[in-house]
Amino acid sequence: MTARGTVEKLLGHTDSYYAASANPAPVYPALDGSEEADVCVIGGGYTGLSSALHLAERGYRVVVLEAERLAWGASGRNGGHVGVGQRRGQEDLEKMLGLDTARQLWGMSVEAVHLVEQLIEKHNISCDLKRGILHLAAKRSHNEHLRQEAELLQERYGYEQIRYADEAETRSLVGSERFFGAQVDDGSLHLHPLNFALGLADAAAAAGVTFFEHSRVTRYRGGSPCVVETAGGQVRAKNVVLACNGYLGKLEPRMAGKIMPINNFVLATEPLPESLARELIANDYALQDTLFVIDYWKLSADNRLIFGGGENYTSRFPQDIRAFVRKYMLRVYPQLADTRIDFGWGGTLAITMNRMPHLGRLEPNIYYSQGYSGHGVPTATFAGKVIAEALAGTEERFDVLAQIPTPTFPGGTLLRWPGLVAGMLYYSLKDKLGG
Repeated sequence: MTARGTVEKLLGHTDSYYAASANPAPVYPALDGSEEADVCVIGGGYTGLSSALHLAERGYRVVVLEAERLAWGASGRNGGHVGVGQRRGQEDLEKMLGLDTARQLWGMSVEAVHLVEQLIEKHNISCDLKRGILHLAAKRSHNEHLRQEAELLQERYGYEQIRYADEAETRSLVGSERFFGAQVDDGSLHLHPLNFALGLADAAAAAGVTFFEHSRVTRYRGGSPCVVETAGGQVRAKNVVLACNGYLGKLEPRMAGKIMPINNFVLATEPLPESLARELIANDYALQDTLFVIDYWKLSADNRLIFGGGENYTSRFPQDIRAFVRKYMLRVYPQLADTRIDFGWGGTLAITMNRMPHLGRLEPNIYYSQGYSGHGVPTATFAGKVIAEALAGTEERFDVLAQIPTPTFPGGTLLRWPGLVAGMLYYSLKDKLGG
């Protein structure tokens, strides 16, 4: 049985709208002593929780070690978009990997969205699930790409749940004059990301997973068994799953150079009147634009606008996150100039150079997945399921993902930051130019 503590209001989480509206969650103890397991999962976000749940359902003894609280990182702080596809478009993937692999990746992405919905239904997870995403052309020159991509997905991939909307229809759906067209995607979803993660944790606990919070892994070594150490104890396990993503730090140098941690920032307004909420987003979809440093937003269950905008690439967050993000929100919705901002928070995610997820094995019994590049809700959840399949001996789908080439950032972990900042500043300048 999993050790469970008292239920309290998510102490130890960042001060966000999500933490303030979170479902009750148990507090798990820190590791104190030695544990034995078939699998030790390092990290309690979507990747770790999904891996743990799917492994436990297959009969494995699983221990999860989380440095803070479960879903403390990006899994509990993100925009809550659950979109089909990858962070690279299908046409790019066809050129990179060939049509057959691109088709496989598309099918997996659709399955990933369905998996999220199935887990919510199966485990009765209360997480404000809603349907639909709009992808908005932030520049007139982006319109043709959105239209052609929608046609490609319909005709070559049989995805009938997407269509192109022209400028007039787009402006009837979004209370902003900033956009020139859109893809309307009825097959994607959006949700309360922290409550989804907490629901996965509850399901995993019910399946027999043992959780330890405030149990930062200080080092681990492979072998048979692997030994995973924290300040309070150790776990001896036949297998290890590294599910740290943007919080990997120096734990595993063999993976660290493949990802770059970056910070993204979000605000939540006061609850809006129903008429204003419908003016901003007529159909209650989630929205995202086509800028390289994207803006993304949606309405909460109580009609707050949850708006993500802006990034930085240092170890520090802006001193006033609400003001930092507010300028991006007002660029889209100037009519909210007098609206109160109740919450502002940030989180760290990991990007890869080609924006594709990085999965693989470091040793035959050490698995990892990271680098979701802002597409983590469906991708990380699906990655956890695929890791469980591979560990149990069914490796075909894991191998498709593991064979995607993932370039190392130039200079590795020492020099990747200056190069990334230079690149991001270039694309940020392009975002600001017209066209």
